[in-house]
Amino acid sequence: MNAIMSIPEITCFLGDTFPQIGTDFVIESIGAVGVCVRLRVQDRHLRPGGTVSGPSMFALADVAMYIAVLSRIGPQELAVTANCAIDFMRRPTADADLICDVRLLKVGRVLAVGDALLRSEGHDAPVARANLTYAIPPK
Repeated sequence: MNAIMSIPEITCFLGDTFPQIGTDFVIESIGAVGVCVRLRVQDRHLRPGGTVSGPSMFALADVAMYIAVLSRIGPQELAVTANCAIDFMRRPTADADLICDVRLLKVGRVLAVGDALLRSEGHDAPVARANLTYAIPPK
């Protein structure tokens, strides 16, 4: 399935619909099978011990999946997370942004399923992986 929303369109939609996410997330690319999204890591994303917090990593995976779904179905503010399982694999680098690559496995009429792989910028080894399911509202 080809993308039907561009990076500028999704960025504008998110700014209007979800201003609370501010400028934390940047869409790096939209491709044939998914998207790449960056979390601009700042002090508020860190936990004691100098590592990116689990909730910040979860937020990146969730927002990236939402962006991937929007890129295929269009501006649907009521598409919601139906399920997420995340595995934290290694400590992310606190002084680097996090990059999330989402691969959409299926976009159906009522559900979208995808995998997310998170890594610290400049490193190949994943810091977390998640599988997510999104519920798509009826048209």
